Amino acid sequence: MAIAKAARKARFEAVFDLIRDELVQHCGNEGLPAEAVEWYRTNLEHNVQGGKLNRGISVVDTVEILKGRALTEEEYVNAAILGWSVELLQAYFLVADDLMDGSITRRGQPCWYRAPNPTIRTAEGTYPPVGLIAVNDAPMLKSAIFQLLKTHFRHESYYADLLELFHDMCYKTEMGQLTDMVTAPAEIIDLGRFSLERYRTIVRFKTAYYSFHLPVALAMYMCHIPETYTIRLSHSPKGETTTIHPYEQALSILVPLGEYFQIQDDFLDFSAPPEVLGKIGTDIVDNKCSWCINTALKLCTPEQRRVLDRNYGRKGDIEAGAEGGEQDVKAEGREHAAGGMCEARVKEVFEAVGLRKVYAEYEQRVYTRLNELIDAIPEEGAIVDKKGQVITEHGGLKRQVFRSFLEKIHGRGH
Repeated sequence: MAIAKAARKARFEAVFDLIRDELVQHCGNEGLPAEAVEWYRTNLEHNVQGGKLNRGISVVDTVEILKGRALTEEEYVNAAILGWSVELLQAYFLVADDLMDGSITRRGQPCWYRAPNPTIRTAEGTYPPVGLIAVNDAPMLKSAIFQLLKTHFRHESYYADLLELFHDMCYKTEMGQLTDMVTAPAEIIDLGRFSLERYRTIVRFKTAYYSFHLPVALAMYMCHIPETYTIRLSHSPKGETTTIHPYEQALSILVPLGEYFQIQDDFLDFSAPPEVLGKIGTDIVDNKCSWCINTALKLCTPEQRRVLDRNYGRKGDIEAGAEGGEQDVKAEGREHAAGGMCEARVKEVFEAVGLRKVYAEYEQRVYTRLNELIDAIPEEGAIVDKKGQVITEHGGLKRQVFRSFLEKIHGRGH
């Protein structure tokens, strides 16, 4: 299984070389100077590669499920180009996000705005950082998507759908980022701004749409699944039919699926040890508007609320009130903590309000509900046109598309 997964990833990664060379060559053909072309190449390689690639590969996986067979080489490349377009969108968001947050590293290397300048060397032989040129580099990553779509899909019947979908996903995700930034602005810690309702808005717009809905919708368009289609029910003696709205039905599953993923991610940041999480959780120290803090705020006593107000988003030992209390003093027995005693006190409140039990109940509830929504997708019966003639152009929506996402998420980190 691990070998097969590695092989699938390697095949997908090979397509990046094709699109990178194509995009770089296009810049050269436009007459850009050599150092600008080299800068663009480095921008692509530094920011688009190196991730888990789950979003991009899921486009290919979904096309295979919908077609019900192995893809031809041409089909695979086209699906992978759409997958890399999702990865380009992710890279665009991350470059901008790191700049806004003042982040230090990303994927084990310096954030792009802090990375060595690709083309300029000082007299001392050092390379200054990319700096604010990243403000232009980020939208260049997004624009690369539309260049790829124009080159490879311009003559497809669903070309306009692809364009509209990417524009819509950009807008929605940017609205989510705006909501997140005004809810937890830098240097301001105010838990009064937080709420579960606000949190769900952020998650829906900032994560669920582009991470879950976008890859599936791209695959559906590539497989020529229309906005609506009719199924003649096989179990109906009178040949009754039902009308399906596949994109709406997909969205109704993928948005709560994305919310589940993010809530799980937030819970693991608090509860999972670093060897399981793969990093030291920092949501508490970073003043994140996470599911954990919002749920705790809903359940805590006034005294516990005062503890959260005093310690959330801070390091060291604020409660001690002594000189040097802001220093990063680690809690005893919590050598993996990121924020010392402040973080430890917040986690104590999380434990006291029963956050683990609340999450377990939520997870079971949402898993059951998502399976019910998936099971409601009709797979039996023939897809027919207005005259009742069987359509062979597409095979309709498949439950396995969503079940594959759900099974990857469910139990993650356990």
